[in-house]
Amino acid sequence: MSEIQEIAARIGPGSRILVVGLGRSGLAAVRLLRKLGAEVAVSEGGHRSGITPETLVWLEEHGVPLECGGHSDKFFGTPELIVVSPGIPLTIAALAQARVRGVPIIGELALAAALVKTPIIAVTGTNGKSTVTELLGEMFRAAERPVFVGGNLGTPLAEYLLGPRQAELLVLEVSSFQLDTAPGFAPAVALLLNISPDHLDRYPDYESYAKAKFAVFAAQESGAAAVLNADNLELTCRLDRYPIPARTFFFGSSPIDRGARITGSVITVTGITGEPEVYDLSDSSLGQEPNVHNGAAAILGARLLDCPAAAVRLALTRFRPLNHRLALVTEVDGVQYFDDSKATNIGAVAAALDGMRRSVILIGGGRDKGGDYGFLHQAVRDKVKAMVLIGEAREKMAASFAGLTRVELADSLEAAVRAARRLASPGDAVLLAPACASFDMFSGYAERGRVFRRAVGELTSEMEVKS
Repeated sequence: MSEIQEIAARIGPGSRILVVGLGRSGLAAVRLLRKLGAEVAVSEGGHRSGITPETLVWLEEHGVPLECGGHSDKFFGTPELIVVSPGIPLTIAALAQARVRGVPIIGELALAAALVKTPIIAVTGTNGKSTVTELLGEMFRAAERPVFVGGNLGTPLAEYLLGPRQAELLVLEVSSFQLDTAPGFAPAVALLLNISPDHLDRYPDYESYAKAKFAVFAAQESGAAAVLNADNLELTCRLDRYPIPARTFFFGSSPIDRGARITGSVITVTGITGEPEVYDLSDSSLGQEPNVHNGAAAILGARLLDCPAAAVRLALTRFRPLNHRLALVTEVDGVQYFDDSKATNIGAVAAALDGMRRSVILIGGGRDKGGDYGFLHQAVRDKVKAMVLIGEAREKMAASFAGLTRVELADSLEAAVRAARRLASPGDAVLLAPACASFDMFSGYAERGRVFRRAVGELTSEMEVKS
């Protein structure tokens, strides 16, 4: 039994547990712990006004003490266990003091995973996690296998455990923040899609972030499977640094003995069954990078858990890209407009540019995440005809890309779209791929994407009026 499982086994009537952070995963953890009979308290750093009335009523009805606006000694001085939400930095003083006192600190993922026996397939990486997670779910649904899809994407695992638990397989997107507090997490199959600079506003350095991603393999046993991207140098150069106990499978364009070989939009899988299996993505929505690599990863993950090849092929044909992930919005006057608002880090922008077959007018900027924009210099030289920058990071980005391409600044996303239209010629593409967080101007990447789409729609309306 792992340390996390031993901790989970002790949770029951009378156990005193503190949940730190009341986002969706935090609330799910509170509900699950109360269901197990534990005495639960909540410490929320944000204001009480940010909590829904329904949640406040539920906490009061179930006798759950709540503090808001900070983390006090009163709440942190008595728990036997602390369950921390992913968005809470592990360096805050209250957690550091609890650690000194020997109080175990885990996350909702570790808590919930320790309570299930259902096989888990976990997907992590800097980019592509949500697409691969949803695609895996589609594959198992095509095979008519009851499956739960969630984790960092949508529904927390703890929330699933509050229901009837009817799935025979759990497909989880897991973030580095979740893995930081899940040392005993041991999925049957773990996928590491790629590593590129991200969240350097939270981690002390890039290596710490990369190490957090490799943690998805750390607790696996020899019979489990690990799936890795052979084409991602930032990943492959660290294989000797972070040993993987599970069986390893690779996907990529280089020769591969066991895994998925990518040739254009054709994927050949070897080492799972006796004969090679061929999957052609050319007629699917996944036929362009970075989704060819995403497709290869999902195919491997599904086949390693015995999803029939016929179901995998069916899912590949009917899968549609998720919103705000390199989605073609429309074409106006010979110029294509792509919404990749989810490209919130440098690696995502590099992947998007790699897949573009037209000269690009790039709309970027937002709240800087501490990454090195030099990582994008070659891609900008090769693909970007001009750049329009918005948000808090625009001056920093403009300085980094000066001399590589034409750079303009805009005060709003709507103004950036109009500037991009002016800079583009028929045959070009306008790509919203910010390389930054959105919270300086928007509630999230989804709102940013909707504003972009609305602004592009206004261009279409203007063209119709002129015609």
